[in-house]
Formats: sequence, C-alpha cells, structure tokens
Amino acid sequence: MPERSLSNRRLRFELRELLLVAVGAVPGALMRWQAGVQLGPWLGGSAGADLLVNLVGSFLLGVLAGPIPHRTSLVLLLGIGFCGCLTTFSSWMLDVVKLIQQQRPLLGLVLVVASLALGLLFAALGLLLSRQVFRGED
Repeated sequence: MPERSLSNRRLRFELRELLLVAVGAVPGALMRWQAGVQLGPWLGGSAGADLLVNLVGSFLLGVLAGPIPHRTSLVLLLGIGFCGCLTTFSSWMLDVVKLIQQQRPLLGLVLVVASLALGLLFAALGLLLSRQVFRGED
C-alpha cells in the first residue's frame, strides 16, 4: 500500500509540473505571436521582433538563474513554459536564411552576431539583477 501512495504522489507532482509549464506556455506563445504582429512593422519585420523576444527571454532566464526562492516552480512556469514559447531559435534562423536569399548576407551576419552578443549581455544583466535583488536568499 505505501508503494501505491508514493506512486500517486509522484503522479500528482508530475501533473503539477506539467500544469506549470502549460500555464506559462500560453501567454508566452500569445506574446510571441503579438510581438510579430504588433511590433514587427515597427522593428523592421520579423527579424526585429524575433530579436526583441529573444532578448526579453534571455533577460528573464538570466533572472531565473539567480538565487530566487522557490525557483523550481518559477523555472517551470516562466523559464520552460513562458520563455520556451516566447523565444524562437527556428524563426531567428529563418530570418537569417531569408536575408541571405535576398542577397543581404552581411545583414544576416550582423543579425547573428548582434543576437548572440546582445543575448549574452541580457542574460548576464538578468543574472546580475537577480543576484542583487535576492542577495543571500538562496
């Protein structure tokens, strides 16, 4: 009987994790879609919108990597769910391919380098902010 109880608790825990990821994923996906629709025209098309959502996601993941209390639930909700749907690697790569096909390979290279450099910077800034805000609460 105790083995069955342990199995039921494990199942409840796995369902809780699944729910946290799903609850974070829906707003992340909606925000990603709306960033392209609403901000894309203002940011030079899909490449600009993709860069923006990737930087927001990098910053948030940097914050989540810090010493935040109750971090596991937040990582599931915001890191895996929200940022997983908000950020985009495949669209970023497609933007680069489109630039190359449009005979603008230099702009494609700039997009790759800028995305990587700024993504690293935003992740580092998020981690720095988290360490400042949650100093000693780990």
